[in-house]
Amino acid sequence: MNIILLSIFAYLLGSISFGFLIGKAHKVDIRTIGSKSTTSTNLSRALGWRWGVVSALGDFLKGVIPVLLAQQYLTGYDLVLVSLLPMVGHIFPIYLGFKGGKGAATFFGATITLIGPKFFLMSFLIWIIALAIFRVASLTNLIFVWSLAILLFFNFPFHYFIYGLLGALIMTWAMRENIERLMAGTEPKVNFKW
Repeated sequence: MNIILLSIFAYLLGSISFGFLIGKAHKVDIRTIGSKSTTSTNLSRALGWRWGVVSALGDFLKGVIPVLLAQQYLTGYDLVLVSLLPMVGHIFPIYLGFKGGKGAATFFGATITLIGPKFFLMSFLIWIIALAIFRVASLTNLIFVWSLAILLFFNFPFHYFIYGLLGALIMTWAMRENIERLMAGTEPKVNFKW
């Protein structure tokens, strides 16, 4: 029963789109601008990085909360499932016709809760370095999730690697249009203007 209830909760919480809600509060539908997704990066294109950061924090926390709850009741692959579902909800939100964001911030929130801040922050340095070098959020996120999967393989039990691998595969699929733009050289760069 715990696995069913926690799975439903994780998915429904993940489906709440802070980027969309913040945009609507400012009379902007971010699904019609930029990348047309509900990501915090796209929100920042319309409203600036302050609101992008707020949106990212909300997305991050909706990854944290279900995993914190699940860790009280679940282990192994049951815990992996619940930890992935907030990201799945973010990418395929029931409230927005299953068309959402890319899932990065939500995946980050679930991951730091699952593996602990020390190891996460060590691996997050890869994200910071990649963003500083390339200044492309989608590429940075892809580099991070795939390198994280490798790090999990060598440092954690196998079900953690499965979590990282599935997370990387799901996010890569969600970013397939970004990948096409990356290959074409048209993916927008991050504007660090606050």
